[in-house]
Order: sequence, then C-alpha cells, then structure tokens
Amino acid sequence: MLADQQTMALPEAQVRRPRRRLRSVAAIVLGFVTVVVLSVGTDQVLHVLRVYPPWDEPMHDTGLLVLALSYRMAYTVIGGAVAAWLAPEAPMRHAAILGIIGLVPGAGGVVAAMVADLGPLWYPIAIELTGLPCCCLGGVLYRALQTSR
Repeated sequence: MLADQQTMALPEAQVRRPRRRLRSVAAIVLGFVTVVVLSVGTDQVLHVLRVYPPWDEPMHDTGLLVLALSYRMAYTVIGGAVAAWLAPEAPMRHAAILGIIGLVPGAGGVVAAMVADLGPLWYPIAIELTGLPCCCLGGVLYRALQTSR
C-alpha cells in the first residue's frame, strides 16, 4: 500500500514542477512588461504634451534625460517588485533574473547610442548600470512588505 501511495504522488510532483517553471517565467515576463509599458507610456504622454521632442529627434537636454532616467528607475523597481510578487518561490531570485535579462536590451541601447546620434552616451550607460540594482531593490521592497505583514 505504501508503494502505491508513493507511485501516485510522483505524477503530482512532476506536474507541479512545470507549473512552477511556467509561473517563474510568467513572473519575469510580466515584470519586464510592467517596466516597458510604464516607461513607453510615460514617454508617449511626455511627447504628446510636447515636453519631449518628437520621436524622430534625438533628445540632448540633460534635465529631460534626468527626468526619463528617474521614472525609468522607479518603474524598474516596480517591475522587480512585480516579478518578486508573482514568483512561485524565491522572489529575490526572480527580481535579480529580471535585472540580468534587462542587461541585454540595456547593452543594445548603449551600442545604438554609440552608432547613431540618439543623444548623450551617459544616458543609456546610466540605464544599463541602474537596471539590475533597481530590480533587486524591487525584490527587497516586496520582501520587506511581506515581512511587515
């Protein structure tokens, strides 16, 4: 009888593992989508309000670039918190993985800025350097909220 119980439990464990992987992937993807949607949405609003120059013109104004960096950092913290919140386990690991994945488009932005006249090079470098710490901060904030409850 004990052998029958162990055999029946095995498929359930095998089913849970892929579900956890799927939930892990979904947590990271949704954290990434959160950052992108909030960032591009805010960009669009600022373009429509003519705070930013048109999309096809590079932005060289330091104040506007600091503004963009500021809200992108805040949104990246939120994205890290979303990844941690949706993670089936190890929320900090999910936030960190999101930050590591974000290094790829960040590096692409640095390369694009070096090749084309997209504005000052410091801006994409700052985006690249702040992504991982901001995601991790989102994970830390999520964990702090969970601990305080």
